[in-house]
Parts: sequence; C-alpha cells; structure tokens
Amino acid sequence: MAVPMIYPYKTVVLAAGDFPEREEALVMLRQAEEVICCDSAADLLLHAGLEPCYIIGDMDSLSSSVRRRYASRIRHFPEQETNDLAKALQFCMSRQRNGIHLMGIGGKREDHAIANLSVMFAYSRHLELQAITNYGVFHPVRKTTVFESVPKQQVSVFSLIYGTLFTYEGLKYPLTNAPLSEWWQGTLNEACDTRFTVEIHGGGALVFREFTLKKNG
Repeated sequence: MAVPMIYPYKTVVLAAGDFPEREEALVMLRQAEEVICCDSAADLLLHAGLEPCYIIGDMDSLSSSVRRRYASRIRHFPEQETNDLAKALQFCMSRQRNGIHLMGIGGKREDHAIANLSVMFAYSRHLELQAITNYGVFHPVRKTTVFESVPKQQVSVFSLIYGTLFTYEGLKYPLTNAPLSEWWQGTLNEACDTRFTVEIHGGGALVFREFTLKKNG
C-alpha cells in the first residue's frame, strides 16, 4: 500500500511556527478529534476560531489571558532538556494516542524548524507521524516505503542516520544502493509517475513531497 499525501489522522499537534494556510491542513484542524498545542500555539489556534484540547510545554510564551482561560487544559512541563514538541509527543504516548499530524513546526526561527524535524524523526520509532507544512508533507521512514505522487511532483529525501543506503524507483534522478553522505544530496528530485519507492537499508530518512496545487488565496 502506498503512503497517501495526507493520512486521515484525528489528532493534531500544533507547534508555534507558521500557522497552517493550506486548505488541506485547515480541514484536518477543523475535523480533528483532538488538537494539542505547544505553548503559544494555543494563541494562534484561538485566533483562527478553534480551541485547544490541551496546551503542553514550559509555558514560557503562552499569553496570560489564555493561561487563565484554559488553566484546566494546561499540562506544564518545566524541564528544559526537551522542546515543546517533544513534550507534546510524550504526552500523546502517555495517553496512547497514535496517528498524529504535526503542524506549525516550520517557519519563523530556522533552528526551531530543524529541531522539530529531528524530534519528529526520533519519535517515529514509537508513533505514526506526518508533518504538514504550507508547502508539502514530511514523512519519516525507517524501512522501504512506497509513496503516492503525481508526475513532476518535487520530492526530497533527507538521510538522518550515517551509513543508510538508498535505492529509488520512480524518481527522475535514480539512486541504487548508495548513501547520502550530506543532507542536501537527496533534495530536489522529481516523481515520474503516480508512485515512487524509497528503499532503505540500515537507517532512516525524512521524505518531503510538495503540494502540487497552489494554496488558496
């Protein structure tokens, strides 16, 4: 079975980066059974006319008005060894949630975006995750995976574990049992048909597929 562009997951973890603008992501937010906000992401969600089920984090950026209004929904984790996204995913694991959309993980500060992608990959050992941005979808992979695509869709593969070997089928620029020794080496590829395969040996990666339709507005 091929991985679709967006899974019909019912749990959303919203980080405090760029708020989703894609209609696909907004639909997921509106239809979610549970929206868990990372700290000040709750302010962004309320501004969009939606309410958080839980607010997770060290509470260093949440507005005082939201803190008072939603005090019963706040789960305060003051430790600084993990970021707010990691704390939210730990909370999901404690509640036996699985199948989670991550949103708002990019934009604004680049160091936050890189950290959030790393957290997503780390927690993919335990949870089914995909991250929806305003430009496409990230999917962590630790085994050979088939993806849905459309011809000429832009695809990037980021190798996150040294020594991982890759073989591509259905991408414009092929690779056969070869490593990606630098992050950029698997970027800016292109789907040739309605499916492509990333075969992995010995590690893991993040696969990014761009949205192929212009965003609304």
